Amino acid sequence: MAEGPYLMGIDFGTGGVRVGIFDREGTPVAFHSVEWDTKFPRSGWAEQDPDDWWSSLVEATGEVMRDSGVPPEEISGISTDSTASTVLAVDEKDRHLRPAIMWMDVRASDQAQRLQETHDEALKYCGYGAVSAEWGLPKALWIKEREPDTFEKARHICDCNDWLINRLTGEWKSSVNIASAKFFYDRDAGGWPESLLEAVGFEDFLEKFPKDVLNLGEVVGGLTKEAADDLGLREGTPVAQGAIDAYAGALGLGVVEPGKLALITGSSHVMIGQAPRPVHSPGFWGAYTDAMIPGQYTVEAGQASTGSVVAWFKNNFAAEAADEAQRRGVDTYDVLNELAADVPIGSDGLIFLDYFQGNRSPHTDPLVRGMVWGISLGHTPAHIFRSIIEGICFGTESIFRAMRAENFEPRLNVVSGGPAKSELWMQMHADVSNVPIGFTTVSEGPVLGAAMLAAVGADVYPDIQTAAESMVHTERTIEPNPEAHEAYQFYLERYLETYPQMKDSMHEMTRHEASKAQQSGAES
Repeated sequence: MAEGPYLMGIDFGTGGVRVGIFDREGTPVAFHSVEWDTKFPRSGWAEQDPDDWWSSLVEATGEVMRDSGVPPEEISGISTDSTASTVLAVDEKDRHLRPAIMWMDVRASDQAQRLQETHDEALKYCGYGAVSAEWGLPKALWIKEREPDTFEKARHICDCNDWLINRLTGEWKSSVNIASAKFFYDRDAGGWPESLLEAVGFEDFLEKFPKDVLNLGEVVGGLTKEAADDLGLREGTPVAQGAIDAYAGALGLGVVEPGKLALITGSSHVMIGQAPRPVHSPGFWGAYTDAMIPGQYTVEAGQASTGSVVAWFKNNFAAEAADEAQRRGVDTYDVLNELAADVPIGSDGLIFLDYFQGNRSPHTDPLVRGMVWGISLGHTPAHIFRSIIEGICFGTESIFRAMRAENFEPRLNVVSGGPAKSELWMQMHADVSNVPIGFTTVSEGPVLGAAMLAAVGADVYPDIQTAAESMVHTERTIEPNPEAHEAYQFYLERYLETYPQMKDSMHEMTRHEASKAQQSGAES
């Protein structure tokens, strides 16, 4: 086992908690995960029980300590990451008054619309465009307006990570990462967006949200005796301020300097990068002041449907590939990737629009949908599969173009997530956007990012950048192929032309189908 000091990262994801222990070089010592349930009481609602969070954390921490063999006194620091815009109302005794409203919950659409209609300068953080019903501020406003008794009883309206930090330390202090990216806090503009809050009659929000907003890695306090006893750790262990899970993942990928960008893949794509100055555009979110590194600005963008579209195709249209995979004892994706690799760039004239669940960036359009065009009798499932991956890569490049238009040039994409296992897909990203794709040794980016913050809080390293130099290690890099990059440009331009030409028709279709569904529901 590597020598101490050891750092603990706690990752609160949507489906459960993952706890990891690392040495000072970022070498993993042990991990343990415990899942929890999400309840969906109404359409568009999603809730979790914070009691489940704590009992799961107790179980995961106990197991990881046993698996690691690390004595509690050798854990030098702890930090956290969690889902964000997961909003709680907490009473005077620090007990939640209702289930947590999860990040994916969209019940606050009316509140989000009213925030958007203010046209307040604070909305630069969402590109002066739509305010997402997923964000924390509209959810907090929903509690005030729809559950006034809960709001009145609440001593604190907070986010998931604020709750977790309080359970560990007894302190109510929030993270600049969460306050800026989900609640419009901007140090450059004096802090809280008071004019935005006044415009929607929500000035009393500031009486409820934790008053102190700390930098990432700043010590909040020591682990309380109660928390230490529950978790089997040492009382007084420094607990450092944590981050949103995706942002901790970016830290765990080494995104700590201007120009560098993390591409975090999965069912969707999330892009998080650092800029040296404030940049704001309808094509992406941010740039959030000090959200990750003091003196830097964080930009964020995303594609709503990426890995989920690939899974949709595999599950519904790849029976022959699945049979072949079973015969060979490999994964169906392996066979699909092999077949797609034999299809030329451009998929013999197919263009695939990846907007199956609307567009998150750069258009922020929830009404557009996916499409494929150029299809002929000569096309095969392999062509369709390749065109899906190409369409996703074109979508990523369309976001990069929006960033470049504001003089933010992504210099290196560092990648994590399930799709990163596809060499074809990652080479395609590199070739389409003409940027190298880096891969780090530790794939558990959020847990490692939290451990890096723990290292800063424990004075193992003086700042996050130094922690990244020592704890994040690039394993390999895929370089772009200049000839392939040139060949993709014709098809990329056709992809970019598709949305403006089709969006009005798609909007009509989406509204028509929604109206039919609503009418059918009323009749039943």
